[in-house]
Amino acid sequence: MKKVIKKSIKSRGSLADIRKDNLYQILTSAEQVFAERGYRGTTVAAIAEAVGLPKANILYYFKTKEGLYKAVINQLLTLWMNHMNEMSADSHPNEALPRYIANKIRQSKEHPNASRIFAAEVLHGAHYLRDSLQEELKDQFDQTCQVFDAWVEKEWMDPINSEHLLFMLWSTTQAYADHGLQISILMGKEHLDEDDFEKGIKLLTQVTLKGCGIKPL
Repeated sequence: MKKVIKKSIKSRGSLADIRKDNLYQILTSAEQVFAERGYRGTTVAAIAEAVGLPKANILYYFKTKEGLYKAVINQLLTLWMNHMNEMSADSHPNEALPRYIANKIRQSKEHPNASRIFAAEVLHGAHYLRDSLQEELKDQFDQTCQVFDAWVEKEWMDPINSEHLLFMLWSTTQAYADHGLQISILMGKEHLDEDDFEKGIKLLTQVTLKGCGIKPL
């Protein structure tokens, strides 16, 4: 009897692992295809071919192309919001902002296609993204601005417009994904390497901390 139970548990664990791996592979391939072809030019069949799974398997997990597209965007938003949520009124900006900048630039390195999809979606009116912008991201945005305001009140940094500080941080860090090709061409490279991202982190951290008048710990 015990052997049967063990086998059943192992089987359920294996199925969970297969599902997790399939979801990862599908979302990764979908990022690539959506980034290359846009929403209109992408088909579920193209994504299935890219990931090496039957089309029916893709639809089993996501039901529609729109559902898969939203999943790709929401995965990126979740990462963005998690990084913002790591900053709190009690965390000193001299530590919290460098960590946030580093996380955002590394995210641009690791998920460039998702960032480009997000940017293209916004440029085209955010039809599939508007609810998330107005709800989850707006709540996190307000919360992060309150953190910045708390730092100002504690005189840990100069009085600044918290909303525009966050806009600036987003635009500069996401540029390494959204304009990665342009940056590579101007630097005479095929693609950006690890050293380029580290230099970006160092410069943006220096400019932000000095520009905001952040006091040392």
